[in-house]
Amino acid sequence: MKARMNYRAANPEAYQTMRQLEKFVGESGLEPKWLELIKIRASQINGCAFCLDMHTKDARKLGETEQRIYLLNAWREADVYSEEERAILALTEAVTLIAERGVSEDVYAQVREHFEEKQIVSLIMAINVINCWNRLAITTGMTAPANL
Repeated sequence: MKARMNYRAANPEAYQTMRQLEKFVGESGLEPKWLELIKIRASQINGCAFCLDMHTKDARKLGETEQRIYLLNAWREADVYSEEERAILALTEAVTLIAERGVSEDVYAQVREHFEEKQIVSLIMAINVINCWNRLAITTGMTAPANL
């Protein structure tokens, strides 16, 4: 895929707005590894190669294991994720695919079991921000850098 435009240069104000949302999420108090799991899982669902490349690297820098990264798209069958992470991943999938199924009471109850309302809002914001980044990257033709 060829880049269609440089959205950062085309509309710096829009880019800065996204950066502010990213900053809010980063300062929300959520575990940085959880944020990377959200970013990777949503990017897998959305098929965003650029974001997958970036966030798998970022996760590794935080000490995330290769096994957990590789198993992320099959997290329900893998026993390497905590109950909190499973709730986060279920919510990530539900919000990312919201037009298909909405967010079920079961998913919401699972999240409520592990997180307070303020944290839930921060989780939802984190999921929304990566979905927005994915849509920007895919629509404007950003690709993962080739490391041949």
